[in-house]
Amino acid sequence: MLTIICEAPGRLHVADRQKPSRGDGEVLLKLRRVGVCGTDLHIFTGNQPYLSYPRVMGHELAATVEDAPEGSRFSPGDTVSVIPYISCGRCDACLKGRTNCCRDLGVLGVHRDGGMAEYLSLPEEFLVKADGLSLDQAAMMEFLSIGAHAVARAGVEPGQKVLVTGAGPIGLAVAIFAQLDGGDVTLLDGRTDRLEFGRRHLGIASTVQPGPDDDVQLSAITNGDFFDVVFDATGNPKAIERGFGFVAHGGTYVLVSIVSSDITFSDPEFHKRETSLLGSRNATRADFQRVMQAMHAGKVPEALVTHRMALADVPERFAGLLDPAAGVVKALIEV
Repeated sequence: MLTIICEAPGRLHVADRQKPSRGDGEVLLKLRRVGVCGTDLHIFTGNQPYLSYPRVMGHELAATVEDAPEGSRFSPGDTVSVIPYISCGRCDACLKGRTNCCRDLGVLGVHRDGGMAEYLSLPEEFLVKADGLSLDQAAMMEFLSIGAHAVARAGVEPGQKVLVTGAGPIGLAVAIFAQLDGGDVTLLDGRTDRLEFGRRHLGIASTVQPGPDDDVQLSAITNGDFFDVVFDATGNPKAIERGFGFVAHGGTYVLVSIVSSDITFSDPEFHKRETSLLGSRNATRADFQRVMQAMHAGKVPEALVTHRMALADVPERFAGLLDPAAGVVKALIEV
């Protein structure tokens, strides 16, 4: 089967690997869509903290069922979305239902080979039946679930002032679900096209670009109080550290992005504000279900998909996704 392998940072090549056999309790999948995530771009550039090379990338996956075991809830031809966080089911986190941060977690495309291939065989507990969704929608469920999970972690409430720093796909996903929970969302990003996308497709009226007076603008938006909830989706250590200053007294700061760096902050300010600091990692099945409900209700714009490429073209075209001038929001690989 056709497979794309990232041999080392900046090096992708096409390989012909053997089609996997379906294991006991597993479902054999024909991959149909692979979303390109910031994680994939970080793998390509050599800036992903949990990975060793070579690796088959790809964890935002839509597929159709090729073969399923007898008695399975899945049948050949079913459209599915993949929960790519392969959890052990035995550790304390898993037993508490927090499979997203399993002690022995193996994420497809990061810790183990992912979906930039034609076929994949997975245990059926990591599949979500995507009835009524398009393949594009099924492929977007994973990154949207990360946003939904972060918003659930923060417990966003109606009327709260919410700042999302970083308006890439994850930041936009956070914004979507923060708005659905009644938050009054402001986007902070250096790219005018991303801010325009948020205004046009998500209905976010309040947007700010980083600059010498951005703190003044953010203060004015909140009458000097700053934000009840701040989400970082920048992937930038300096931006993460600066975000502490945008949290209101008694507010919450949620770190959604992951960086290969130590993060420091002013302890006196942190205590003075009694800031709640949260990490948000991956998503749970409940988050996937919430995203599916939002999609069925027409609350997630399909305009999020801005670029497409064929699986065989990935080595040639992948680097172009890093160019800001390309205006990429979400790129899908069609298998």
